[in-house]
Amino acid sequence: MLESLSLDGKSVVITGGGTGLGRAMVRAMARAGADLVIAGRRTGPIEEAAAEAETLGARAASVATDVTDSAQVANLMQTCLDRFGKIDVLVNNAGAVSDNVRKPIWDLTDEEWDRIMKVNLTGAFYCSREVSQTMVDQGHGKIINVASGFGLRGGRDIYIYCCSKGGMIQLSRVLSFNLARYGITANTIVPGFVPTGTDTMSASVPRSGEFLPTGKLGKPEDFGPLAVYLASPASDYMTGEMFIADGGGLAGGVTPTGHAPVIPLEA
Repeated sequence: MLESLSLDGKSVVITGGGTGLGRAMVRAMARAGADLVIAGRRTGPIEEAAAEAETLGARAASVATDVTDSAQVANLMQTCLDRFGKIDVLVNNAGAVSDNVRKPIWDLTDEEWDRIMKVNLTGAFYCSREVSQTMVDQGHGKIINVASGFGLRGGRDIYIYCCSKGGMIQLSRVLSFNLARYGITANTIVPGFVPTGTDTMSASVPRSGEFLPTGKLGKPEDFGPLAVYLASPASDYMTGEMFIADGGGLAGGVTPTGHAPVIPLEA
C-alpha cells in the first residue's frame, strides 16, 4: 500500500517553493523520491530549497519565475521538460505574501487589487494553462492548488486575499471537470492559520490556537504529507476536491468557535 505514495520517477513543478508551506512540501516530496523544479521570485530561497532537496536524494533545479508573467511561466515549464522529459505534477503555491493589505474596501486601489489577484489567481491560471497540453499529450498529470480557509469565509478587511483564494478553489473545480477525461486531476489544499513569519497576514494570526478545536495553530510541515498524497498514485481517483487542514476551524462555522481543549465548554 505504501508504494502508492511513492513519487519515484515523478517530476514536480512547485511555485513559491523557497519558503513556508512550499519549502515544507519540497522537503516532503524530495523524501518521497520526486524530481523537483522549484520556482519563486527570489533566487536565494529557491536555490537553497533545491540544494536541500538534493541532500535528501532528489534531483532538483531552481528557476527564478514571476508567475504573473506568462513568458516566464512558459520558461519554467520548458525547463522541467528539458531537465526531466515530462511534468507529472504542478503545485500552484506561489502567493502574494508581503503584498497582502488590510483596508476598508473604499481605500483599496486598482493597483493593489491587480497585484494580488495576478499573483494568487492569474499566476495559478497561467501555470495550469501552460502545463495542460503537456499533461494531455502524456495522458496523465496532477494539478494541486494551494488556497486558504479565507477562500471559504470572509475575513476582516482582506477583500483581495479572500477573493483570490476563493478563485483558486473554483479554478481547481473547473480544471478537474474539463481535464478528467485526459487522465488529469486537480485538487485544492486549504490551509488554516499557519504562521510563517514571512507575511503580513501573520501579524493578524493569534499567537496560540486556543480558538481552534485542536488548540494549536498549523505548521508548514503539516502540509508536506498532504502534498505527497495528492501528487502520488494514491489519489488518482480524487479530483475537484478540497483537502482542508485547519485544526477544525472551518468545522465550527464561519467564525472561530471559542472552543478548544484549554477552554471549558459553556452550557
